[in-house]
Amino acid sequence: MPVVNLNAIAIDPRNPNLFAVAGLDEYTRLYDIRKYRWDASTNFDQPAYYFCPPHLIGNDAVGITGLSFSDQSELLVSYNDEDIYLFTRDMGLGSIPVETSSLSLSSESSEMKPGTSSSMDADNKLVPQVYKGHRNCETVKGVSFFGPRCEYVVSGSDCGRIFIWKKRGGELIRVMEADKHVVNCIKPHPYMTVLVSSGIEKDIKIWTPKAIERATLPEKIEQKPKARGWMCPVASPQDLMLQLFSLQRRRTSPEHNEESSTFGHELLQLMYTFNATSDISSDDGGDTTSHDDLFS
Repeated sequence: MPVVNLNAIAIDPRNPNLFAVAGLDEYTRLYDIRKYRWDASTNFDQPAYYFCPPHLIGNDAVGITGLSFSDQSELLVSYNDEDIYLFTRDMGLGSIPVETSSLSLSSESSEMKPGTSSSMDADNKLVPQVYKGHRNCETVKGVSFFGPRCEYVVSGSDCGRIFIWKKRGGELIRVMEADKHVVNCIKPHPYMTVLVSSGIEKDIKIWTPKAIERATLPEKIEQKPKARGWMCPVASPQDLMLQLFSLQRRRTSPEHNEESSTFGHELLQLMYTFNATSDISSDDGGDTTSHDDLFS
């Protein structure tokens, strides 16, 4: 079995026996610790379930940067250079993933042809809810649920903003400026309607819903220019060293008068970029709480 570098791990709050891991390939793997024994009599390499959007199966160019479980055991998965997806248990691919192209139906029968691992009609296969609008390309970003019954989905973005969607339906309802560069981490308070965000800047921001007037979404959200022009994908150690030398020259040049902390932030972002790209060549808690209550 190939080794996959991991970026994220999450434990199901309703069933701590279940945990999910994901990293530099297209699959999220769900494990059940009750199926394994510490005496090596069982194989720890075999997950109980795989999860992946059908169109990304077999795509070697994507990876996963963030995972989160809701209180209803739904699994939220954030892909790099792609979108965010919400899975329920019945969307799993089983313990052995099968590419979509291998699922074929007999023209005279609704049963699967022999050799497939699923008895479900491919046309009736459940597909995950998708959340769009943010950008997740340059760093490793987390993803979280928000609200007393996990009614919302939140994520950072390369454009330095926080994105908030309604979990049911995937409607984008709020975009907030949160960092001059990139927002990487967003965590909700376990009991209060409070968010905490952090990114490339050195401070951590605490957010509470205090708006007097209804917020409006900015136009052309996906077309906002990147916060940094110098950042580019880093695919090899040689590319990394070239950019490090470039940053060092900028800091020591006579005309460069920025604080040394700025250089540290740029170096940190560059290292995150290299780490993220070097190995890559149902009950939803109801809909009774309107987003007007929290984000008006």
